[in-house]
Amino acid sequence: MNRRLTLASSVAGAVVVALDGTVLTVAQPTLQRELGASFAEVQWTSTAYLIAVASLLVFAGRLGDRYGQRRMFGLGMLGFGAAAAGIGLAPGIGWVIGLRVVQGVFGALLQPATLGMLRTAYPPDRLAGPLAARTAAIGLAAAAGPLTGGALVTGLGWRAVFFLHVLPTAVFGVLALTGRERTPAVRTPLDVPGAVLLAVTLAGLVHGLVTGTPVTLAAAVVAGAAFVRHERRTASPLLPPGVIGAPAVRAALGILVAASAALFGTLFVGVYVLQRTLGLDPFASALRSLPLAVLMVASAAGCPVLLRRLGPRRTTAAAMTLLALGVLLLTRPSAAPALYGGFALLGAGFGTVMVAATQVVVRQADPGSAGVAGGLQQTALNVGPTLGVAVAGALLGSGTVQPLLVLAFSAAFGVALVRPLPGTSSIASVTPDAVERDRSPLPARR
Repeated sequence: MNRRLTLASSVAGAVVVALDGTVLTVAQPTLQRELGASFAEVQWTSTAYLIAVASLLVFAGRLGDRYGQRRMFGLGMLGFGAAAAGIGLAPGIGWVIGLRVVQGVFGALLQPATLGMLRTAYPPDRLAGPLAARTAAIGLAAAAGPLTGGALVTGLGWRAVFFLHVLPTAVFGVLALTGRERTPAVRTPLDVPGAVLLAVTLAGLVHGLVTGTPVTLAAAVVAGAAFVRHERRTASPLLPPGVIGAPAVRAALGILVAASAALFGTLFVGVYVLQRTLGLDPFASALRSLPLAVLMVASAAGCPVLLRRLGPRRTTAAAMTLLALGVLLLTRPSAAPALYGGFALLGAGFGTVMVAATQVVVRQADPGSAGVAGGLQQTALNVGPTLGVAVAGALLGSGTVQPLLVLAFSAAFGVALVRPLPGTSSIASVTPDAVERDRSPLPARR
């Protein structure tokens, strides 16, 4: 697969996943009414998918490292589209929830591969541009999703939002599976016990945060401790020490969790601010938040320039500061400049962080661990929003200001994490020798 097709495939996969979440939210009220479902059952159409995808992302990334990123991407796209078609034909809510689990499994296969394919196709010093294009496309999908979903549900019904995915997943899935893919030079053994422990940890964490169940949170802590112990002892850990052992990668993952928690928690509170405090209808609310999508696209496109001039550390620190200021501005929504400015700063900060922090995570990995790096990045972007919405929901009873202040602190905490990120001198053009070292096999043990 050439670089242009690789980039197009990566963007298509990211957009399909981004659209899926936004259009489903719009379709849920109609789905509930037509299928005679309870509110809890409708919520599980989102929760079941989230648990499935979050628990499997890292292991799916390792499968891509072992069997080929393009192959996992193709299987993921075809399975995701087939599950979406099944949901569009589902006779009842039970079928919808079950097929959302299946869709989450295939979503876990394709998401790390969208980043893994870029890492294997582009040298480390040229990753910022493709990552910027991918992030900008996600921003456009976030803006277009509610409008597209609303139009489809109004004109064709809720089932149409799932059939939306069928054609692009089929086209890009078939393209990915045709042709020859370079076989990975080293087939790292699969750490199945580690994968199971990590899946239980993440599934318990997500379930506990979404449902507020202490038992599953406790189970997640126990499984997480067992996972850490196992990884330290096994000869072929699920998380390569060359990736997760790097301070810059750990910092970048923490920043992605903090940034996504702040953004999505704020958007959750923002619905109440716009529709209850200001009395706006859903369409008017969407218009008020439009600066977020516009600035997210623009900041992602401009981030490669900032990375060359300032380096990841200063770029990310500035972006997290903008994100925190954006959250704080929304504590005064009655002032139009504060409202529009708040959403604009949220978009500018998050779009920049997405490119800068993702580049650090993916670039650190050699091509043989690109899938795991992509899985870690996607896991951070699944856990962060879940955490942010859980915190915002728990504090919302006291009004909208308190949860926004806590979410602003989350973004400010991300500023404190930037120190291990590379500085300007660390992102100079990579020499051939450096590239060759970057492709060398990782040690087997920690």
